[in-house]
Amino acid sequence: MMNYSKLGLKVGLEIHQQLDTNKLFCKCPSELVDEKGREVLRNLRPVASELGEFDQAAIMEAAKGLKFRYQSPGKSSCLVELDEEPPEGPNEKAVEVALKMALFMKAKVLDEIQFMRKIVIDGSNTAGFQRTSLLAVDGTLEVNDKEIGIPSICLEEDAARSIDEKDGVKTYRLDRLGIPLVEIVTSPVIESPEEAKTVAQTIGGLLRATRMVKRGLGTIREDVNISITKGARVEIKGVQDLRMLPEFVREEVQRQIRLLKAREVLRKREAEPDTNITDLTAAFKDTKNKIIAGNLKRGQGVYGIRLKGFGGTLRGKWGEAILGQEFASYAKTVGVSGIFHSDELPGYGITQKEINQVLKKLSLEKKDAFVMVSHNEDTAKNALEMVIKRALMALDGVPEETRNARLDSTTEYSRPISGRARMYPETDIPPYNIHEKRLEKLSQELPETPKQRVKRYLNDYELNREQSIQLFRKGYDLIFEEIADTYGNPSVVANTFLQSFPELEREGYEPSLIEESTLKEIFKGLSEDDFAKEGVPEILKYLSKGKNLDDALASAGIEEVDMVHVRDRIRTILDERHDFIKERGISALGPLMGVVMKEFRGKVDGKKLSNILKEELLKRV
Repeated sequence: MMNYSKLGLKVGLEIHQQLDTNKLFCKCPSELVDEKGREVLRNLRPVASELGEFDQAAIMEAAKGLKFRYQSPGKSSCLVELDEEPPEGPNEKAVEVALKMALFMKAKVLDEIQFMRKIVIDGSNTAGFQRTSLLAVDGTLEVNDKEIGIPSICLEEDAARSIDEKDGVKTYRLDRLGIPLVEIVTSPVIESPEEAKTVAQTIGGLLRATRMVKRGLGTIREDVNISITKGARVEIKGVQDLRMLPEFVREEVQRQIRLLKAREVLRKREAEPDTNITDLTAAFKDTKNKIIAGNLKRGQGVYGIRLKGFGGTLRGKWGEAILGQEFASYAKTVGVSGIFHSDELPGYGITQKEINQVLKKLSLEKKDAFVMVSHNEDTAKNALEMVIKRALMALDGVPEETRNARLDSTTEYSRPISGRARMYPETDIPPYNIHEKRLEKLSQELPETPKQRVKRYLNDYELNREQSIQLFRKGYDLIFEEIADTYGNPSVVANTFLQSFPELEREGYEPSLIEESTLKEIFKGLSEDDFAKEGVPEILKYLSKGKNLDDALASAGIEEVDMVHVRDRIRTILDERHDFIKERGISALGPLMGVVMKEFRGKVDGKKLSNILKEELLKRV
């Protein structure tokens, strides 16, 4: 088991929560739609800050040379999102939610909010920048009796929604652009993967308690900053599923450990990349590799570099792809689809004979490695220059960088960590004053603390402590309250979320995709005796497959049962077992209950079946 304390693990979180208000700088609703609307095509380029500095992340994005197509649906976007009209606002309700969180966390609220422009030219903002403001600083939050610092709370606008990318054009839809986000940043004092999850769950629960936030996948996102001793701070962007957060932390720790091991090997060998880029096209004129052969037909070539002392580190002996994967992700930033390297060859149709020609052309020695790229000459050379850049970083170990989260809990290089040069004042929005009287009023409307919520669940719903804590941490608290308050059965509702959902997930189902309105219909049916509580998991299985409730009930073999018929059937079961009842008397109740449950499981509540069976059995003994 990994000793994270010994490794010096430090984790900090940036929680971004969408608010359920209109957009931050216009009156458009904060709704995602299927409508494309009108389309515009634009280019974006980096600009210097007020100090004349350029942000390195913005420069790298510009190097990709992408064009951007924006879909502007009329229902949920306007000229503000298209950057053709000055922004309004900010939205008062959005400011209110952010201020409540600041007060709850005992942060120092600024008396004046100044919106800033944060340069972002990946296309996700039509203006080439995101509007963001600092509301409060120096807060704290208690999680499991540990004080977590909250250095900043911000209010900002969400980015446009990525639709697709092809032929050098990236398409975004503007329905998401401008949705208000509260950003809550923690100090890097989190010391384990599970603690990171608990802190994120606690903050998410507090935000939900305002009842002014959106719910569902993608409405809350976490950026995770991770470092270990001798490693470096790496920011993982866009973790959407809290359940996966510990896995992202574990994966990044392992990645940094592997990079540190690779560094030691490279230093012992006095390794260094050769900066000369060599044309290797002639070695592949008869190649069976489909990618290279196709590129040669298009008049493109193959180019390569020697990496002195890097042999065996590109696909390392530590069980995972090491530097080859790192080099490929850097090369991709300039437009190539990937690289070929010596640790994975021969293979992919590339023969030993072709490799021997490469070895000779690059003058490789025993412990050397090579990297090749097949593309047009300029793009290939740009990609190999990025590989050289990353190879030099490998000599120092772990580079500071921003990485994108993948669905499998691995990450991929995105860009350098952004610096101060990306920020400058927003001139279209005047400073926004925060008055003391407003803070005094809001301080009387703060959400419950986690401890208060747990205590209320213990008293009002007669749940146990663990159930109460887990409903809050796993994000089921509000929907649990809505269902239990309306339809009763709080214990059944809680067990559905905390036991049935995980069991179904282990079986490969996705109950989290079931609409809240459908869940309410299920418990309405349960309260009206349309089916028994034992039938709920089976119904959820079919709902997870995309069926509606009626079809799910039919597929599960559940239909409304006439209780007169139930009693008649129980009488028949007893008549058929007359000799057994005569022999066992009242002790026959248990075995007979098994027979009855087999016939009516999921259709009639077990307690009701037991009562009817007992009544009818007593008439016979």
